[in-house]
Amino acid sequence: MKTLNYSIAVLVFLLTTLQGFAQSTADAFPEEALGWKIAIQASTYRRLTFIETLDKVRACGLRYVEAFPQQQIGGGMEGTTDFKMDAQTRQQIKKILKTKDVQWISYGVVSPTNEADWFRLFDFAKDMGIQTIVSEPKPEFLPLLEQLTREYGIKVGIHNHATPTPYWNPETVHTAIAGRGPSIGACADIGHWMRSGLRPIACLQLLEGRLVSFHMKDLNAIGDLKAHDVSWGKGKANLKKISKEMRRQSFQGIIAVEYEYRRDDLAFDSVPAIRESVAYFRSLL
Repeated sequence: MKTLNYSIAVLVFLLTTLQGFAQSTADAFPEEALGWKIAIQASTYRRLTFIETLDKVRACGLRYVEAFPQQQIGGGMEGTTDFKMDAQTRQQIKKILKTKDVQWISYGVVSPTNEADWFRLFDFAKDMGIQTIVSEPKPEFLPLLEQLTREYGIKVGIHNHATPTPYWNPETVHTAIAGRGPSIGACADIGHWMRSGLRPIACLQLLEGRLVSFHMKDLNAIGDLKAHDVSWGKGKANLKKISKEMRRQSFQGIIAVEYEYRRDDLAFDSVPAIRESVAYFRSLL
């Protein structure tokens, strides 16, 4: 009987501990209850190495990163975070990610120019545990991407830079993905829509049901190609309405923080602004 009582006590303790851990995680990352994961777009720290950027991710209170191909790896490793890196470098990066408790969850903007490299990219993404590829593909590759998203179980989000780039208008993205499988959709870059003079809410509504991920920003102006980032909630994007629209659409996916203001100024630290932005965004939930 004593042994049974002891076993029950241990079980109760373990269950209570697990419940407490789950609750603390939910409190720290409330967006994940909605199926949202907030990451840092590594181009925010493009003047640093990828390994240094992982420390910034943790400093911002986050645990996911969206890498881009042109960043130096660092940490004693040669080359960039290009999808053609060798297997040994991949393994080293995986170990560092685990040590720093950061998940490489998304990758882009990356747009191979031939079929062989598209296969290579998806092989790389699968090996690294990447869930979403952000791209601006040439239209002729869209049938191949639809095939690859099905085979690999990896999503593709078509990204928009500002006008006059090919996908600046959400109508173009909408046409490109119409009739295609659900794993190929849009990566909504809020800031570039604003620079192009577009209202984010109208763009999101046009792409309803096809939103794969976000490059989330808030800018000081709409319709100005030189508009710059401000802390979320202090600009013209209306993050309150955007988050409400995301919930209305039952969006599930990655929200990458891309804070570009003064990112080439090594004397400027964007961590406080990003922490403030994420805290504001979470308060809307």
